[in-house]
Parts: sequence; C-alpha cells; structure tokens
Amino acid sequence: MTDTSTPSARTVLLCGAQGFIGQALAQRLQASGWHVRAASRRSEPPLDYARMRAAGDWLPHLENVHAVVNAVGHLRGSVQAPLEYIHTDAPVALFDACAKLGIRRVMQLSALGVEGNDTAYARTKRAADRHLQALTATGQLDGVIVRPSIVMGARGASTQLFLRLSLLPALALPRPMLQRFIQPLAVNDLADAMQRLLESSHTGLVELGGPARLSMAGLIANLRQQRGLRPARVGTLPGWVSRASARLGDVVPSSPWCSASLVLASHDNCCDPAPLRTWLKREPVAVEGLLGHIETTTAVE
Repeated sequence: MTDTSTPSARTVLLCGAQGFIGQALAQRLQASGWHVRAASRRSEPPLDYARMRAAGDWLPHLENVHAVVNAVGHLRGSVQAPLEYIHTDAPVALFDACAKLGIRRVMQLSALGVEGNDTAYARTKRAADRHLQALTATGQLDGVIVRPSIVMGARGASTQLFLRLSLLPALALPRPMLQRFIQPLAVNDLADAMQRLLESSHTGLVELGGPARLSMAGLIANLRQQRGLRPARVGTLPGWVSRASARLGDVVPSSPWCSASLVLASHDNCCDPAPLRTWLKREPVAVEGLLGHIETTTAVE
C-alpha cells in the first residue's frame, strides 16, 4: 500500500483511493494532516477488493490504523468480481475486522439513490450500509454512511458524459432525464464534507446534495449556458430506445450509461441541501459554478 503524509499523523485506511471520489478525498485528508494509507487495485501492493471477503483478510492491512473509509463503488460487476463481493462481502468483512480490532471510526461512501430500487448496485450497497448501521447501533463501531447525489468533477465519468452532451446543439434524452430531479454537488465539496464528518463524532446516515434541484436535462442546459452557447433543441427518446441504449452500455465497462444507471435515473435523487452547508461551514459550489469547478480541478490535475 502507499502511505502519504508524516508517520506521526493519524492513519486512515482509504479503500478506493484511486477512484474519482477517493482521489479527491485522499488529497483533502492529507491536507488536513491525515496519514493516508491508500488501498486499491492500483496501489502498491495492489489490493483485490473482491477477494477480501473474510474479516481475517483485512487484519494485516489495519495495523496502526485509526480510521477507515470505504469509497469503493462500481455500477456493475463481473464474473470474477460480482457486485455482491465488492459492495457487500468485502465491506462487511472490513467492518467486522474494525470491530474486532477496536478501530471505531468507520465511514462508508454510499449513494443517495440506493433506496427504492432493486438494482444489484443499490441492493448490494444497502446491505453494507445496514451492516455498518447495525454494528454502530450495538456500540461496536462509530459508523457514518454518506449518501451523496450526483457528484461533479473532472475525473467523473458521468460528468464527462454531461459535458459532451452540453456541446450538442440538438439531442434526444431518455424520459427520466427530463422528468426526474438531482442535486449535483462538486467533488471537492463532497471531499471537504467527508473529511469534517470523519473527524467529528457524528454517526448514522448523512445525505448530501447540492443547493439546486434540477433535472439531468436541466443540468446539461445549465452547463451549456455556462459555456455561452444558445439553448439546444431537446427531444425525448422512446422507452424502447432508452432501454436498448442502456443495454448497449452494459457491455462497455467504462460507460456511465447502462441498465443500472437508467433505473437509478428513474428516481429522484434529492435531499435537504442544508447538511452540505452545515458540514462545509460555507456555501457549496452553485450549479452555475460547476463548469468552472470542473475546469479548475482539471488544471490542478
């Protein structure tokens, strides 16, 4: 694994440290004085999350650790790494290992849309969330589950899709993208809020959403406006075309558009915006500032 910061700092095991949100969180934790022990398939040595399915598998990786963050997440699994392994079995084993070793502070990054649908993504995420909640309720851990709405940043696959769509003068979108609502938030705002939450004594479920509630089509239109472009012509895809395009995305591992994302997009992804302001102790990035935020983070990278 890769350790960063000073040896005397508090040590956090960050699973998924090379992911979109994990990278932003690692930078924020380092900046606030944490010693980040990064764990991912691309860390050194690599950690195969799908194989870490017993509490004993985690024990060697938790030596001298003061807190744990699980930021691993995938829209779809594979034959070798089903979502049940990645989202449920491995985190459950990790949480049990923390309880066994007395590592009380554990954070689970979930998603706002996991309630109310039965996709494999949502079902497996919920299972891990509930196990952490149960360990917290029985006094074994001080667990916190963070469920954000749509997260925007330069490294985000969904963000890149929205940016590409915002360049088109005419487009046809699945009906849920015009009718259902989201509360996009900047990835750096999410990372800042998670860092403050980790350092607090707060436990339980925390939902985080940006200050504006709008449809995905509205977000695309807003990004287009921020570019100084005229409004695009927007049509609605027939349901069968939307489903066919999602199934096509299922066979492209890197595609953010797939059957799971179509189902997730068919539900509102909203919450009270106040908790994000509370944990940031400032105003979050407004939807009108998201393009600038994305461009700024791209320049930093």
